[in-house]
Formats: sequence, C-alpha cells, structure tokens
Amino acid sequence: MTFSSQNKAQTAAAVVAKSAMKGDQMNRQQNKPIKKDESIVSAYMSQSYISASVGDSIAHVKSNLINKIEGEQIPTYVFVVDQNNYLNGILSVKSLLTAADNLFVSDIMRHNYFSVAPDQSRHEVNDLINNSGIDMIPVVQFGKIVGVLRPQDISDLIEDENTLDAQLQGATTPLDEPYLETSPWTLWRKRVVWLLMLFVAEAYTGTVLKAFEDQLEAAISLAFFIPLLIGTGGNSGTQITSTLVRAMALGEVSLKNVGAVLRKEVSTSVLVAVTIGGAALIRAWVLGVGMEVTIVVSLTIVAITMWSAIVSSIIPMVLQRMKIDPAVVSAPFIATLIDGTGLIIYFEIAQQVMTEFA
Repeated sequence: MTFSSQNKAQTAAAVVAKSAMKGDQMNRQQNKPIKKDESIVSAYMSQSYISASVGDSIAHVKSNLINKIEGEQIPTYVFVVDQNNYLNGILSVKSLLTAADNLFVSDIMRHNYFSVAPDQSRHEVNDLINNSGIDMIPVVQFGKIVGVLRPQDISDLIEDENTLDAQLQGATTPLDEPYLETSPWTLWRKRVVWLLMLFVAEAYTGTVLKAFEDQLEAAISLAFFIPLLIGTGGNSGTQITSTLVRAMALGEVSLKNVGAVLRKEVSTSVLVAVTIGGAALIRAWVLGVGMEVTIVVSLTIVAITMWSAIVSSIIPMVLQRMKIDPAVVSAPFIATLIDGTGLIIYFEIAQQVMTEFA
C-alpha cells in the first residue's frame, strides 16, 4: 500500500500530538535537578547530539545532519524528540542516509532503544554496556532526553570503572586526583583504614598459633614452613579472584555458573597442588626435617591450594548476588582469610600424621 505525502504528514502530526500529551502529564517531574557525582552517568554525558522531529522530512534531516557534524566523526544516531524534548525514538544515521528524501522521520525511526538515567551508577552502566557494542546512548530523565553518552564518554566511563576496581582490589580507597598530585597525607587517609581492617583480620592468625603453641614446641620444624604454606594459599587465591572478578565484569560468569566455575578451578587447583606439593616435598627433604614433617608439608600444600580455590571461586559471586562490588574481594582480603584457615589445616594435618604433635 502506498501513502501520499499528505497522509504521512497527518500521521506525523498525530505522533507529535500524542507526545505533547505525555509531556503535559509529566510536566511536574521534569524540573527535578540532575545530581552531579563522578560515580553516576551525569558526570560523563554530553549535550552534543543531533535531534529531529517526527514530522521532519528525511531530506531536511539529512541537510541538518551535514550542517551540524563537527570534525570527522559521524554520530551513530539522530534522536527524535518533540517540542518539549521528550524522546520519541532514535533514527540510525545509516537508515537516514539510505532512505528516500520524500519519506518522513516517523516512517523509519525506531521506537525501541536502550537508554540510561542521569543518576544511574557508573558501575551498573558499565556492566550493561561493557560487551553490548553500543557506541551512543541517550540519557533520559522522566522520558526527556537530557544528554547522550558518546563513544569517548563511554570509553571514559569504562576506564574509570576499571581503575576503581583495580584500586579496590589493592585494598585502597580510590584517588580523587592524579597520583603525582596527591599528597602523602591524602595517601595515608586512603590507605590506613583498609590496612587497619586487614590488621584486625590478620590478628586471628596469632590466635591460631597460640592455640597450637604446646604442640608447635614439640615439633618446632613445622614453624619453618608457615610462611611458605600461607603465602602459597594467598597467592593461589589472588590469581583465581583476579581472573574471576574480570570474567564477572565482562558478563561471562555469574552465581548460576558456580558449579562450572568450581569444577574448573578445583580441577586446576589439583594440578597446581600436585606441582607445588612436589616442590614442597623437595624443599622439606633438602632442609632435612624428617619424613613426617615432609609428608605434612606436602599434604598441607595440596589441601590449602584446593581450599583456596573453593573460597576464591565462591565469595566473589556471592557478593555480586548481594549487590556488592566483587572487586572489594581484594588480594589482601583473600590472603588474610587463607592465612588463618590455612594454619588450621596445617596443624590439623600435623596432628593426624605426626605422633609427637598429636
């Protein structure tokens, strides 16, 4: 069926009227101020975008596009708005350039589109767009377009979120300014709280040693391997957590994949444990600590490595399910948890293997 230009204009006018009615209904909400915060979308959005009306002809929009393009970058979309700036849809520039000049915007515009809110968190938006391939996103508040995220804006947002994750994994509060411009006093404030928390958490390793004090005196050679064992567990956990947190950020895994993740990491940890356990056996033999201690150290390496794999695989996904950024499961926290539990595993194995320790 073929429509005349007059019928198309009438259709476009109807769309405009409907959009105006929506604008009247939401008028009381439109003046709500947009928050300014570096952790939300409004800190990244731009006012540089090209708009059109549903009643505009394709020829008019093409001409307007050519006149408004700045530099050599061509925008991906033209945003279709009404007289009150309410977003009615989007128009792909590719569709625009290939459409006949006698058509109207309402004929080829898309009513379904992805948008974000200006007060939406950077972390949430990063998760949504990281692998989406979207390179231009309208920022909408109460149905009205208030800005857009251009490719460079999206790139900045993702870079800042990745920087935040890296700093959290290092157990430090993110810096508000470039490193070389940050004073020692500021660095102290950013780090000391986390270090005090880790200090308190690490204190329970002393409690474990105190609990096994008498037995440890009976087999003092066990103390030689404590740094080696807890260090190995912490290093293994850090490797797993770093890999898993990144995979979660890319949307590759979630809590529903916990079974597959555990199977993969436990299988890998068995291979790692056998390898490091063999190295530990050689080290104990070189030190001449006796066969019983050598067996205890080798078995403990295997047990701690597998325990570390289980803990490091589950905790990040559980935190994500609880709406907590899994990046806070930093390397120091994983190492701290493995330290204390690893000591318990070490001494329990020693009790079972060594007669003088039992």
